[in-house]
Amino acid sequence: MTESDSAPAHFIRSMIEKDVAANKHNKLVATRFPPEPNGYLHLGHAKSICLNFGIAEEFNGWTNLRFDDTNPDKESEEYMSAIKRDVAWLGFKWKSLCYASDYFDQLYDYARLLVEKGLAYVDSLSADEIREYRGSLTTPGKESPYRNRSPEQSLELLEGMKNGDFNEGEHVLRLKIDMASSNINLRDPAIYRIKKTHHYRTADKWNIYPLYDYTHCLSDAIEGITHSLCTLEFEDHRPLYNWVLEQTQPEGSPEQTEFGPLNLEYTILSKRKLVQLVNSGKVRGWDDPRMPTIAGLRRRGYTPGSIREFCRRIGVTKNDAVIDMLVLENCIRDELNETAERRMAVLEPLKVVITSWPEGTSESLNVANHPQNEALGSRKVQFSRELYIEQSDFAEIPPPKFKRLTPGGEVRLRSGYVIRCDEVVKDENGEIIELRCSHDADTLGQKPQGRKVKGVIHWVNADDSVVAEIRVYDRLFNRPDPLAEEDYMDALNPNSLISFIDARIDRTLARAETGSVYQFERQGYFVVDPDTSPDQAVFNRVVALRDTWAG
Repeated sequence: MTESDSAPAHFIRSMIEKDVAANKHNKLVATRFPPEPNGYLHLGHAKSICLNFGIAEEFNGWTNLRFDDTNPDKESEEYMSAIKRDVAWLGFKWKSLCYASDYFDQLYDYARLLVEKGLAYVDSLSADEIREYRGSLTTPGKESPYRNRSPEQSLELLEGMKNGDFNEGEHVLRLKIDMASSNINLRDPAIYRIKKTHHYRTADKWNIYPLYDYTHCLSDAIEGITHSLCTLEFEDHRPLYNWVLEQTQPEGSPEQTEFGPLNLEYTILSKRKLVQLVNSGKVRGWDDPRMPTIAGLRRRGYTPGSIREFCRRIGVTKNDAVIDMLVLENCIRDELNETAERRMAVLEPLKVVITSWPEGTSESLNVANHPQNEALGSRKVQFSRELYIEQSDFAEIPPPKFKRLTPGGEVRLRSGYVIRCDEVVKDENGEIIELRCSHDADTLGQKPQGRKVKGVIHWVNADDSVVAEIRVYDRLFNRPDPLAEEDYMDALNPNSLISFIDARIDRTLARAETGSVYQFERQGYFVVDPDTSPDQAVFNRVVALRDTWAG
């Protein structure tokens, strides 16, 4: 897959164009997508995936998928499988599947080299003491009393750390850079810590694991990456990235460039907080359709094309910007408006008896599957004496400008006849149980003559419909910036999921395959959920027909 020719220009594309023209790296453009396998990917990752894979393909280069698996406490095979599945589902292919753990021996050798050169040392301060000595953004740090250990002593201690001779937290390996630097990332950052944890790939070989800033740049170099594209949060880390490469002199010479991250209204894109939502039971899992994860969006009914189009529309900038949720929703609306077949479904059924229709008979109506796309064909819809309409499409005492069914009023059934409500039947508690109506046999397929009909409503035929569960999903948070709250959980939208367990759908929809998407007329776009069984169909609302949050 190649980026669209209409893709907007941006500063990274311009930079790479100049690099290629100057043959700066003397090789093909090479990028990487380096997630930590400690959670599922979300929309922010999708932006990075589209940029890294897309820009490399545009310049006939390649991209590696690399797992930053340096923290085995939080990483799992489940997360790795999900990440691979999501990247492939978005339509991208990696040149090589790599792991930071592939390079543990090389990384350790580079660490020994830095110690030998007097550029790294083993520190025995506690974590709290290191934090205190580090200083703040306004005050310089203080040198550790262990900073001037001889290389020989540090090498001996480092080997003991590696062999498991010390407890966790007893020592760390730090770079020796500048404790007075205005960039706090250069104040002797730790690059190895003791962690006696089983690793899913290296088993129990290692008792120490490298930290991200040290691992990232060297992994890029080892793999031959030319352009290391990161979000703005890593801008202050770039001097450290360059320092490690300059001091170790690996064969590769990657160049780090930062771009603005994705910030989306009414959601959060923090893996740590998404983990909290999952673990607290506020959502049903990583693939809950309310989650901004790629797995959640897939289950919600979003398509790879709609997510790639979203990333194209928001573009790539150097700035930290907030994107309106409507931009994302419009991407899937625009696609499904062209591709989704139309059907009728009733979420809250109200029974209608057409008293003027002969009992035991039905009529087969020919209905187009899409009003503008003849290629999608048509279907037969049965019309008979008993139907279901939405409860909200009837009002005994209608509000102003109500254009649906009322006592004595008329309405057109979509693709069917004009009906008039003649009688409202109630139970002993005064609840409406059915409407008795009559139909005008001369109004099928034409505009009614001689009288004004207020509106058009959808319906399903009782004999040809089945009960289904329809889940209407909305935004997970009811405030544009949930993190502005003292506790972001307080911003959760209590109406983010409303389930209609007695909905009625056309019988044929009960056999629809998981992932099939339809427009339920007047309702929105709906996808068949994996929870569907032979006994009951389950549909998720992908998106409403229009922005219900506007105004």
